[in-house]
Amino acid sequence: MFVDRIKIFAQAGSGGRGCVSFRREKFVPKGGPDGGDGGRGGDVILRADQHTDNLTGLFYEPIIKAKNGVHGQGKKMHGRSAPAKLVKVPIGTLVYPAAAPPQRDENGDVAEMSVPDLPSEPIADLTVDGDEFVLCRGGAGGKGNVHFKSSRNRAPTQYTDGEEGEQGHFLLELRTMADAGLVGYPNAGKSTLLGKISAAHPKVASYPFTTLHPVIGIVEFGDYRRASIADIPGLIEGAHRNVGLGHDFLRHITRCRLLLFVVDAAGTEGRHPVEDIQSLRREVDLYDRRLSERPWLIIANKMDVPGAEENLREIRRRFAGVEVVAVAAASRQGIDELKARLEDWLFKIDKSLPAASKASTQSAEIASTD
Repeated sequence: MFVDRIKIFAQAGSGGRGCVSFRREKFVPKGGPDGGDGGRGGDVILRADQHTDNLTGLFYEPIIKAKNGVHGQGKKMHGRSAPAKLVKVPIGTLVYPAAAPPQRDENGDVAEMSVPDLPSEPIADLTVDGDEFVLCRGGAGGKGNVHFKSSRNRAPTQYTDGEEGEQGHFLLELRTMADAGLVGYPNAGKSTLLGKISAAHPKVASYPFTTLHPVIGIVEFGDYRRASIADIPGLIEGAHRNVGLGHDFLRHITRCRLLLFVVDAAGTEGRHPVEDIQSLRREVDLYDRRLSERPWLIIANKMDVPGAEENLREIRRRFAGVEVVAVAAASRQGIDELKARLEDWLFKIDKSLPAASKASTQSAEIASTD
């Protein structure tokens, strides 16, 4: 199961209670107060981990609670502070505050409607392996009675309770970290192409929507250089309005430096490749205008099928200012040329844009290769 968006509830631990105690020891008259402080409650911490590729773990454990601090004891002994609750999330996870679920009365009716989840700006963006974000802070421990002694109060019985830990509802969203993203209609050959240029093994079949979740592959180049390529589930017209399967995964190309539009040059599905490109560009633009401003290339696939050459000439004529690479992924025709062009663009031409982090590349390799 692939989970890339989930709502969770997190609660940090409360601090331990302070102790009321008096020193009673032989040969020590008037020992006085010696109650220790309570320990601090545990924090809830999110950590980006390269060995985690989605949020499935939180699907089975959506309620995260840290332990409380230990109460103080006599002889000025402080209670033990609780350890932090560490939650590993994939690299590229965004954290948003979320509304609490609606409250229900004894009859099960909604008593108080909550505000719908409309997150605007994330409160955290974990993009590098090892990045940590304190989601909820634990409460401080209470004070023991030793803190309340004075010249007028020789035997204080006062103490304080530990502070409650922070808690709240949060929305976690994964946005895949990749250098380039494959965008195209179902059955355009994106998964086959990814399997030929990388060590990834996405599921390949002859029916639409075979790819059900993003798959990342690592492309190896010379001089020990590598790049991550994301295969996004097939888009259809109206994807920006939640139509089709790929609408939930458009967010995964928002971090890509280069968009690779893969089209069926032979039109085996009864569509014209030029219209496919225009439609895909329109959907990307309607979803996020900034995406349509990213550098992009066209990959004309299935060039080993009759009719592809004529359509390829039409594609190059209609998109004269865009580079077009012709390939036949199934027979590996043009794969070497495509890899050389990707290496050219990602490591030589595009020096103005920041490269994807080494950590994200390692994460993708572990998640999607043998």
